[in-house]
Amino acid sequence: MATAVVKDLTDKSMTQNKSIAVPITILEVPNMKIFSVRFYKYSKVLKDVVVSNDKELKRKLKVPKQVKSLDKDAPKDYDDIKLICYSLPNSINLKKTPDLIELAVSADDKLTLVKSLVGKEITLENFAKSDLLDARGLTKGKGFQGPVKRFGVKLRFHKTEKGRRKVGSIGPWHPARVTFQTPAAGQLGMFSRVTNNLKNLGHNSIKEKDINPVAGFKNYGRIKSNYILVKGSVQGPAKRQILITPSYRPTKLKLKRKFELQEVLT
Repeated sequence: MATAVVKDLTDKSMTQNKSIAVPITILEVPNMKIFSVRFYKYSKVLKDVVVSNDKELKRKLKVPKQVKSLDKDAPKDYDDIKLICYSLPNSINLKKTPDLIELAVSADDKLTLVKSLVGKEITLENFAKSDLLDARGLTKGKGFQGPVKRFGVKLRFHKTEKGRRKVGSIGPWHPARVTFQTPAAGQLGMFSRVTNNLKNLGHNSIKEKDINPVAGFKNYGRIKSNYILVKGSVQGPAKRQILITPSYRPTKLKLKRKFELQEVLT
């Protein structure tokens, strides 16, 4: 998290044409490459064409010695194409194992678009054109927690004999079972969540504009590649993977807000 000074350009806003400070999240974005092209027929996998055998992938999966060509091995009777992409961890010096993800393709001629991307690095410029973004990832793990922290159950009277942090009643006599709605102890955190409609305030390369503090960012270090600035917070700890996609359900209110980035305070 950091703070950015932006100029509010929203029409009929209380702070229109004024400089305001907003909380932002800085996300480092490594480049990606295509590992395989997956063809679908009636929502079932028809064929996988592996188009990359880089050394980085050997830490994650078995890599074939020879890659295939889309011109020769692409099937004819398919109705959808998706990509299995992997990140290039060498560009950020944060980890050695790449992350794999399946991505959908949106184009009139999907196969032509995929052929133009095979063997090339997919950079931040290819997808950061959207004004609103969704962040998919895991929340911070809290481990095994009781019902007070997990569900916000109120503490019992201090002189109770059976524990202050226990649930007062776990249900009626009938039905003769404990229902799933009853607050109980269990896993808290490490949940898959989506943060919708994050405002894209801009992106850049660290070579063009260095925003690193002198000692680096807390619990993360120094940014060494491309980065993107989003308004608000993102789930998960500092070094966990986040999948950034264009907004799936953009709202009129979020699209109406317009900001011009002036300064990043780190």
